[in-house]
Amino acid sequence: MSFDDGYIAVDWGTTNRRAYAVDPGGRVTDSFEDERGLMAVPRGGFDAAAAEIRQRLGDRPMLLAGMVGSNRGWREAPYVPCPAGPEALAANILWIEPGRTGIVPGASQTGPAGADVMRGEEVQVLGAVAACLVPPDCLICHPGTHAKWIVMKEGRIDSFRTMMTGELFSLLKKHSILAEQLRGEAEPDASFREGAGAALGGQELLSALFGIRARHVLGESRGDAASYASGLLIGSDVRAGLSLPGNGPVALIGRPDLCQLYAAALTGAGRDTVEVDGATAFLAGIHMLTEML
Repeated sequence: MSFDDGYIAVDWGTTNRRAYAVDPGGRVTDSFEDERGLMAVPRGGFDAAAAEIRQRLGDRPMLLAGMVGSNRGWREAPYVPCPAGPEALAANILWIEPGRTGIVPGASQTGPAGADVMRGEEVQVLGAVAACLVPPDCLICHPGTHAKWIVMKEGRIDSFRTMMTGELFSLLKKHSILAEQLRGEAEPDASFREGAGAALGGQELLSALFGIRARHVLGESRGDAASYASGLLIGSDVRAGLSLPGNGPVALIGRPDLCQLYAAALTGAGRDTVEVDGATAFLAGIHMLTEML
């Protein structure tokens, strides 16, 4: 059975995995999502974890992307250096079983732009271009635990920059002196826009974050502190991201809830946005790669 007869596409991250059964026409016929990310798979357990996917979705060829290809995953798939296009990804798939089970490589960057790496986002952004969801020359923001700002040129990943925005917000909520004030959920509300506006206007991030604590001590606590803190972080992220080249609307690719937060901050910065669902872009990217095999 070849990829032309249908396949399984797997987005396998650190904490979650999403698997899709795809028919020869590129349509999803079945799928599941669970918390069997690579951190939940014991040493030496990836063969069994992959077999479980086939038990649920059928015995067919499978392409995997994401942190499953890292040095903490199943097998390490070497990075493809930028500028990176779909042909380079397809040519450097790491085959666990030749023609049957393969891991898509990530993308890397060195040189004056600074060292950086990505795994998983490359499939989504190249898929979005292949499906004509974004133009071949644009600036893309991929929100997440480690947000990516990606410069696309002629349909290839030309350069990118990673921001630890999501991870920092999570650490502040769970382990910082602000944890008590940040119990709520971040929403793209007036408080979020206030925080984003302060960061976009040049307010010092570290000082502004401690201001949340100071207001609490002085009896001026606010119930929307999580939104405000998220706005500060994402506003700082957006200010840095917009220093990268790219005209026209910023393409947001990823989880809809995160894209909405970034869209609110970008609107405050005077930039239009186009939002693309991350799962849709991922499936388009995997389908594009199967057509090159």
